[in-house]
Amino acid sequence: MKEEEIIQKWKSGLSKNKLAEIYRREFNQQIRMIRSNVRHRHDGKFITNYESLAHIENVIYKYLKYMN
Repeated sequence: MKEEEIIQKWKSGLSKNKLAEIYRREFNQQIRMIRSNVRHRHDGKFITNYESLAHIENVIYKYLKYMN
């Protein structure tokens, strides 16, 4: 999920926790796709809900800081 999508969904009323859950699910799905190939079976790292929340908050705070 790109930063623009995160900001759009946040403005539409989704909470930071719900956004973090969606972001974590999408990120981990991408890692699963990469790991499905035998050559890349140890690549990437799954993220936790806490790590995804940190990313979401960082994006939102950066938006609020530079857009206001």
